[in-house]
Amino acid sequence: MEGMCVRNILVALVLALAGIFASPAGPALADPVADFYKGKKIRIIIRAGPGGNFDRYSRLLGRHISKYLPGNPSALPINMPGGSGLVALNHVEFVAPHDGTVLTMITPTFPIQQALRINKRLKVDMRKLNWIGTMTDANTFLLVTESSPTKSIMDAKKRQTAIGVPSKSDTSAWLVYLLNSTINTKFRLVAGYSSGPEMNLALERGELEGRGTSNPQRMLRRKDIRYNLILQVGLEKNADFPKVPLLNDLAGNGDEKAVFGLFSKLSALARTMCTNSGVPAERVTALRRAFDATMKDPEFLAEAKKQTLMIHSMTGEKSEEIVASIVNAPAAVINKVRDAVTSGSAAAEQRRKKKK
Repeated sequence: MEGMCVRNILVALVLALAGIFASPAGPALADPVADFYKGKKIRIIIRAGPGGNFDRYSRLLGRHISKYLPGNPSALPINMPGGSGLVALNHVEFVAPHDGTVLTMITPTFPIQQALRINKRLKVDMRKLNWIGTMTDANTFLLVTESSPTKSIMDAKKRQTAIGVPSKSDTSAWLVYLLNSTINTKFRLVAGYSSGPEMNLALERGELEGRGTSNPQRMLRRKDIRYNLILQVGLEKNADFPKVPLLNDLAGNGDEKAVFGLFSKLSALARTMCTNSGVPAERVTALRRAFDATMKDPEFLAEAKKQTLMIHSMTGEKSEEIVASIVNAPAAVINKVRDAVTSGSAAAEQRRKKKK
């Protein structure tokens, strides 16, 4: 009898211990990342106004990434335009909490701006940000309206062509400076547009002849106005536009090849998400893996296709590598890029004063 009691007690004790270690609430299975994110909001700070590509890509990501993050936090998009992305970046790095609850999509030129050290307002070290991933490495295109006398880059060398940009720090602005100073185009920058839709209205009104875009498919789909693509910038040609000249192919000498090659790397960062510095490593990893999973999600991809948003993703680790390669580029190449951009800017300013 006593033996049976002892045996029953031992069985009960074994079952109790097994229950403790198998219980989801047990300490062995606790997930600190899920515990942190549960009930929280991921704020997605959007560097531009509503309606443009930065806004549409950011909101698309926000609608799908939450289900892959531990704890399933909700996403809250917040438009914060200004300074070609500087307002949003400064908020993320200098104001927002460094805890993994804030994301932003950077301006692709920021890494090269840091390398060139010609934008005194850029205080953030791109290498210290935590890179979450790139949604697409879309090439940057220069397009002009069908009514413009400029039909090609050769035409742009013969006449002034008004190109709209959000600011003189924008990717398209830097491209124009580069072209004007290296291959002697005569593009004229018109800066100050807050968004892509605002530039499109200016094109329709005839105030502009062209603009830059990383989503030419959407522009060409419009029926009310026609466009010609005259140049693309990237590491290789977009498969959908094999006849549009590539910037690298315009290089006439070794210096231009080095300059164009570094500038073309910016296309790889067309739609790149990051969070601020100092975020705990396990949360950065969770954000990166959630991003990777989102990029393969059928519902996400179907919505992207419906909105004509190209998806060609790259991991946060690879994005980080490219950013570092730009910021840490050899001094000789950086100096050549700096000379090209600053001389193009100076020439544009001289033409503006002469026009007055």
